[in-house]
Amino acid sequence: MQRRPIFGILISKIVVNYDAIIIGAGACGLMCAAQAGLLGKKTLVLERNDKPGAKILISGGGRCNYTNLGTSIENFVSENPRFLNTVFSQWTVDDTIQFFENFGGIKPQEKTLGQLFPTTNKAKDIVSTFTKILFETGQDLWLNTLVKSIDKVENDYLIQIEREGKEQRLFTSKIVFASGGLPVQKLGASDFAIRVARQFDMEIIQTAPALVPMTITGKDADWYASLSGNSVFARVYNDKNSFEENILFTHWGLSGPAILQISSYWKAGEIFTIDLLPKFKLEDIIKQERNNGGKRLVGQILNDFFTKKMVDALGKFLPLDIKIASLSKADAHLIVDTIHKFKVKPAGDKGYDKAEVMRGGIATAELNPKTLESKKNPGLYFGGEAVDITGWLGGYNFQWAWAAGYAMAQDL
Repeated sequence: MQRRPIFGILISKIVVNYDAIIIGAGACGLMCAAQAGLLGKKTLVLERNDKPGAKILISGGGRCNYTNLGTSIENFVSENPRFLNTVFSQWTVDDTIQFFENFGGIKPQEKTLGQLFPTTNKAKDIVSTFTKILFETGQDLWLNTLVKSIDKVENDYLIQIEREGKEQRLFTSKIVFASGGLPVQKLGASDFAIRVARQFDMEIIQTAPALVPMTITGKDADWYASLSGNSVFARVYNDKNSFEENILFTHWGLSGPAILQISSYWKAGEIFTIDLLPKFKLEDIIKQERNNGGKRLVGQILNDFFTKKMVDALGKFLPLDIKIASLSKADAHLIVDTIHKFKVKPAGDKGYDKAEVMRGGIATAELNPKTLESKKNPGLYFGGEAVDITGWLGGYNFQWAWAAGYAMAQDL
């Protein structure tokens, strides 16, 4: 065992015979280790949790929507989404499908909006695919291992870890950072990769929670709370994007797929709009009712499309007890605008612990798009959530994780 002075302290150099050390046994890290193993390489995966794939196991309600048939760079938020063209050209959705079918016996089933789930509906089958490959190819996985710091030492990198109550120091020439982002802390989430990137003088795009529920406070808070539990199919949009899926009213604001999606395109202080009836034109419905005599009340018309609780709540803004025939142009306009252009100004979001992912992160300009290696720091690779690549809800972030893991493995 070699010994050398580091920062005036004599430390032991633990020589590890690995092609790379991978930090994080999530989606990206597991794919990287598996692909490296299939190429005949040897890696060590360091994971702070007591089991691999913690976030995989809870995804999709424990069923894991592991990719999406419609994946393209348009489904990602980034300062430079075109960066993904090179990554996705190496590993496609078809590659993902074939990989899990060939190595895990997992056949896909399509749900809504192109989402693919295992036919078994078990996220643990995805994780088992990786643990099987890691075992069969001789990769090492150390659980309950906390990586405390990274330093450059001559031509190597020093990784200081805490394992089984003891501190150890590992030296390696290549490190893969697949340690995720800030959501969800109880699953071991941290900004470790971003802190290391900043330490090594890499640009960081401002981070924020994404795919996250929104909070409403102030004078409108009670109105939203009164609708808690009501789900409505809607179109949620702003000047950046538009999503047609369900929204869910909660006692603290809004959630549901469409709200999570728009949150990735929202910043504090901004307003977004909800079309509560995207499949119909209320203006045409009112006109048709007038042609039929207009004897029905406004509330009766709305009851055709919404729950009683929703209609009653809308009574705060609309004249529910007026017959359609008696509606003034101003009232008709008010009804149409309220239903199709309902304005929302959230107070904020529910934060990282309720967010699916983090947006922002390590700037793509810092990375080689083919290998995801740091341009400034040879031997450091970054993939997954820590990079400024944030997918929509529905399997897109997994596809990015698999593709990133594959790309990095080719260069180890």
